[in-house]
Amino acid sequence: MELTIKWKEKMAFSGVTPSGHEITMDAAPEVGGENSGARPTELLLQAVAGCTGIDIISILHKMRLEPTSFHMEVKGDRAEEHPKRFTAINIHYALEGQLPEDKVVRAIQLSKDKYCSVSHSLNAEITVSYSINGVKGENQI
Repeated sequence: MELTIKWKEKMAFSGVTPSGHEITMDAAPEVGGENSGARPTELLLQAVAGCTGIDIISILHKMRLEPTSFHMEVKGDRAEEHPKRFTAINIHYALEGQLPEDKVVRAIQLSKDKYCSVSHSLNAEITVSYSINGVKGENQI
C-alpha cells in the first residue's frame, strides 16, 4: 500500500487514500494548526475501531447472524511523555439483535487475536468488553 500526503499550510496535511478517499489532518490551534482536519491520533483510534468492526460484521455474517444495531465506544490512553503513544485502548462493543452471546464473543476474539491488522500494528494493550441488547457480557476477552 502506498500513498502521498501533501503539506497544505501551517500544520495541515492532506492526502488521497489508495481507495480514493481524501483525508485532511491538522493540529490544534494552540500548537499552530487551524483545526481544519482530524488529528492523526484520532484517525489511528478510529482506524482500530473501524478495522475490528468490519471484522466482526464479516464474521457474524459468515455465521448467518445479522445485528440490528452495532456501535463501539473507544477509549485510548496515551503516555504523558513524547512520543505520547497509545498505551492502552479499550473498546466496548454494543450490539443489538438476535445474537447468541457465544457467537458474538467468538467474533470479537477472532478480530482481536487474529484478523485486525490495525490493532496488530500497534504497541498498545487493547482490552475489550461487550453488551448484547443492552446486557453487559460477563466473558473476559
